[in-house]
Amino acid sequence: MKNSLPNHIAIIPDGNRRWAKKKGLKPWDGHEEGAKKIEELARAALNMKIRNISFWGSSLGNLERRPLKEKRALLGIYERYFRKLIDSKEVHDNEARINVIGRWREYFPEKLKKILEEGIERTKNYKKFTLNFFLAYSGDDEMLEAVKKIVNKFREEAEITRKTIKENLMTKDLPAVDLLIRTGGDPHLSAGFMMWDIADAQLYFSDEFFPEFGAERLKEAVEDYKKRERRMGK
Repeated sequence: MKNSLPNHIAIIPDGNRRWAKKKGLKPWDGHEEGAKKIEELARAALNMKIRNISFWGSSLGNLERRPLKEKRALLGIYERYFRKLIDSKEVHDNEARINVIGRWREYFPEKLKKILEEGIERTKNYKKFTLNFFLAYSGDDEMLEAVKKIVNKFREEAEITRKTIKENLMTKDLPAVDLLIRTGGDPHLSAGFMMWDIADAQLYFSDEFFPEFGAERLKEAVEDYKKRERRMGK
């Protein structure tokens, strides 16, 4: 049986810095173009009636290892684009809830945190669509934190099930990923992105850098997904 429209698409937007380097630009110019693409792809997903779409904005490693000037530029881009997003008529007309997942409260400046908190608060009651942004997030860190929570809850002998693990993840409120897309021509998953939730996902790798991956490419990925047969481990 072929797939229907995916309920949840996750995107690892790789290649911003390499795109900028190829064009002789600064790294943050690549991040700026990447932010524009996220805006375009989020709009396309809403138009296609994809109920859940997730973008990995930054890993813990990105924030810890990138040069200070680049990090400052990236945080400034987040401020501008998230302000635009939460004021977007499309978000509110489509009743799209904004989720921000990761350690961003620990790493981000107060001004940006307030913008993100406002977006979460203003859309918290929307139920038609979800726009998920993974910021200061790494999959191995998520699993480690889930294990710590479980240990603290189950000091005495108790049954730990798949449900127990899911309930303690940062992504506990998100459905499993149906289609995972990675751009940038480097087909790997980077620190186990959403490792629990992509267990049965279909994978789609694009050789294009993320600033080159627009709405038409997203539609092509979805059409490719719909032609596949999902065996779900069987």
